[in-house]
Amino acid sequence: MSAVDKQARVDKWVEAHTDELSRWRRHLHANPELAFREYATTEFVASTLTDAGLEPVVLPTGTGLTCDLGPTGGPRLALRADIDALPLQELTGASYASTVAGVSHSCGHDAHTTVLLGTALALAELPELPVGVRLIFQPAEEVMPGGARRVVEAGRLEGVSRIFAMHCDPRIEVGKVGVRLGAITSAADTVQLVLDSPGGHTSRPHLTTDLVYAMGTVITGLPGMLSRRIDPRTGTVMVWGAVSAGQAANAIPQTGMMTGTVRTGDHETWGLLEPLVREIVDGLLAPTGVSYTLEYRRGVPPVVNDDVSTRMFEDAARALGPGALSDTPQSGGGEDFSWYLEEVPGAMARLGVWTGRGPQLDIHQPTFDLDERALAVGVRVFCNLVLDERALADGGLTDGGVGRG
Repeated sequence: MSAVDKQARVDKWVEAHTDELSRWRRHLHANPELAFREYATTEFVASTLTDAGLEPVVLPTGTGLTCDLGPTGGPRLALRADIDALPLQELTGASYASTVAGVSHSCGHDAHTTVLLGTALALAELPELPVGVRLIFQPAEEVMPGGARRVVEAGRLEGVSRIFAMHCDPRIEVGKVGVRLGAITSAADTVQLVLDSPGGHTSRPHLTTDLVYAMGTVITGLPGMLSRRIDPRTGTVMVWGAVSAGQAANAIPQTGMMTGTVRTGDHETWGLLEPLVREIVDGLLAPTGVSYTLEYRRGVPPVVNDDVSTRMFEDAARALGPGALSDTPQSGGGEDFSWYLEEVPGAMARLGVWTGRGPQLDIHQPTFDLDERALAVGVRVFCNLVLDERALADGGLTDGGVGRG
């Protein structure tokens, strides 16, 4: 059976199971679970795969799983979906809204899980696959440094040649897939600075160390100095998210705390940020006399799509039809999919979920929802990746990818 015939068979499976995809997604949406607590989600995915004759293997964390399909020799592609939810109260008012107080799938992970589950069952019905496939249903993407590292540590990336993922994007209309070569997300680190001073009366700042003045120096100085020390083309940005100190208008406080994030789209710059932040903070605070402790927590690297994997995604999107392939800008958000790319080449794409009408609600908002037609699109794209002849070449470029005729 040719790749084109297999693609047609996948399309027929999707058409026959569109309602089922929606039911799966709504079940997951109504029953969200937080990072490393995705027990019911894992059981739902595992039982669905088992009923289809597949053999899922739960991760050592007790949540999340992997499942292999296709030939055991030669190259193997991995397809990843994240399964955890956010600690956020849903306000959509949908009939399938979250039944768990303070927890919701406001980032679209219910759709990611559904797409990969549908991909598994669609591929399982093909008489043979041209390449081995490993499905990764990953826990804990929403926490740092992310559940992807647990997957790697468990050895579930062994034997994988390339890895792919898609993320819902409400800025892209349903039916389109956003693809970008190079960095598509940013590294995301956290800075926490605690300052200490003897304190004193605001009428006599010269007799003590003025903690609030020192904080103001760092609030403006650190982002400003970083912008002068780092190439702006790297997309590096530092923003404070929380600052607190003092209570009385006439008292210089003894303690203050500031927290913020540092993000960059450049992998090399990511490695330089921590020592540079420490150098700048020390230089800014030294003249003030205020003492401090600085905690720099590295989060995740940027997701950097390689050339071959990006071109495979482009072909997989083009195979959907004219106009399906879309550009997408680099995001300042972090994604732990980047940990996989520290081990093997791969790429992430954006799955359009906007209806094409009304506001484009952002992810991580309590009112976020998606057009469920995107589920079928996602299944087709993942299946197209598996059927691309370049997967067999394990990195070599060959002619005749899916949909080229």
